[in-house]
Amino acid sequence: MSRAFLNVERSASGRRWQARLDDARIAEAISQRHELPAILGRVLAARGVGVEEAEAFLNPTLRGLMPQPAALRDMERGAARLAEAVMGAEKIGIISDYDVDGVASAALLSRFLDAVGSSCSVRIPDRVSEGYGPSEKAVEILKAEGTELLLTLDCGVAAHDPLARAAELGLVTIIVDHHQAGATLPQAFAVINPNRQDDISGLGYLCAAGVAMILVAAVNRELRSRGWFSATRPEPNMLQWLELVALATVCDVVPLKGLNRAYVTQGLKIMGRRENVGLAALADVARLKRKPDPYALGFMLGPRLNAAGRIGDAGLALRLLTTADRGEAAQIAQDLEHLNRERQTIEMAVVDRAVAQAEAAMGSEGRPRVLVVSATGWHPGVVGLAAARLKERFGLPSFVLAEDGSHAAGSGRSINGVDLGGAVRGALEAGIIVKGGGHAMAAGLTVEVARLGDLRGFLEEKLSAQVDAAAGHGLAIDGALTAGGASLDLIELLEQAGPYGAGHPAPVFAFPAHRVVYADQAGSDHIRCTLAASDGSRIKAIAFRAMGTELGELLLAERSFPLHVAGRLTVDDWGSSRVPSIHIEDVARVS
Repeated sequence: MSRAFLNVERSASGRRWQARLDDARIAEAISQRHELPAILGRVLAARGVGVEEAEAFLNPTLRGLMPQPAALRDMERGAARLAEAVMGAEKIGIISDYDVDGVASAALLSRFLDAVGSSCSVRIPDRVSEGYGPSEKAVEILKAEGTELLLTLDCGVAAHDPLARAAELGLVTIIVDHHQAGATLPQAFAVINPNRQDDISGLGYLCAAGVAMILVAAVNRELRSRGWFSATRPEPNMLQWLELVALATVCDVVPLKGLNRAYVTQGLKIMGRRENVGLAALADVARLKRKPDPYALGFMLGPRLNAAGRIGDAGLALRLLTTADRGEAAQIAQDLEHLNRERQTIEMAVVDRAVAQAEAAMGSEGRPRVLVVSATGWHPGVVGLAAARLKERFGLPSFVLAEDGSHAAGSGRSINGVDLGGAVRGALEAGIIVKGGGHAMAAGLTVEVARLGDLRGFLEEKLSAQVDAAAGHGLAIDGALTAGGASLDLIELLEQAGPYGAGHPAPVFAFPAHRVVYADQAGSDHIRCTLAASDGSRIKAIAFRAMGTELGELLLAERSFPLHVAGRLTVDDWGSSRVPSIHIEDVARVS
């Protein structure tokens, strides 16, 4: 085993620090071949980018990465049928998920269909009364409204009974999904899902909106070949909707690799033009002053859009993403802002109780590898967020379930290297849970309360080895800096290797032996501080959700001795100035 970075064998968060890049030769070759600064070469090499791949990686384009429709199973079949529906003026119905990915997918299809002279009716299930995905009731309502062609977006691949009912009613169904699929698929005309077991496209890392974008391009091509477009019905510029795909890609926490990098890179540029009046209004209420980046999408815009589906009506978010009326957009954005604040209050109440349950489980004999907590009275709309909090706090895959009578339903969030969706699918196939699905990093399920113990046992057996292996990874460090060396120029340089996110982590730098000269609570559970290097240079820093943790207590209490601090560089643009700042990931005592 290589030597620990700065000799940190166990940090405040219990991790071993280690250099992300062991061999600098590829980094040097990248820098020399492409005339890049050495630190940029190191960042690329440490993320598996080869010498020949570096140029394309730094400049991802849709032209170079967009696959042919035939690469995905049923894509050409589904695109041809949807083109027929457009040309035949068939009534098209959509059922989408209530999260950002589902709503953005519905907005994308709605705007495309409107642009090519068609329209659709969208139903987004109520999280509390209907639950996830298509229901027989929703299918029957759409049929009664005259729907002939049904699309399911970001859902459907596990909806066997509702889609069998759709077939009975004479509906033609096209499934557009990305969640892990079982060996038996639902009854449908086309099942477009890169994670179906017989799909060999290699595009399983896409979110639903990413898959929907390929479908839209394929339908557009089909309509063009059939002579649908004319001077009075011009072909749409589909690039305008990439901002919706970028938003969904970041918020669904899918890996930022391959086609996803092109989606997000190009989508952020389009979002910066503020042509979507709904997203522009949402950015204004979120006080987003800088150009949009993955952090803004994931932590500023996404939570406000999700608030509608969590504790309100997800249709509100869809209206925001599809309206062309600036006044309406401003009002909806304000409504979402109020809902998000209400969501935060509800979430914290659930988190407090969930953490108490988790701490009791952690203190019991035989430390669990997977946390499963449940109770009555928890709002179903925030259990996924509470699961994310538990995952962050304890470093373990976590499920938070809301009990309602004899059943408990909720969501789980995973850590890198642990496939939660696969485990949930296994529990479903074993008959332990009533329903469930998801992907590697997030999943949802419903289980009988009487079988919660069986579920815990199954997850422990299924995931323990993965959790143990993931725990050994520690914290990867890209290099060492001082407060004075963390400049705006350096941050702009590092952005060339972005966008960063899931599967392509932002660089983490260690700041050796820096003193905490100021620290205080910020908001409900964050800690804001100022660090000083031995030469007197200073830098602002913030540790999110650190209150009550060992890391947070160390930042608040330690003034006598310096600390090693690890974190991501960012720009603090609060107020009128722009200064470098650190998002603290970890802290360790100097040995």
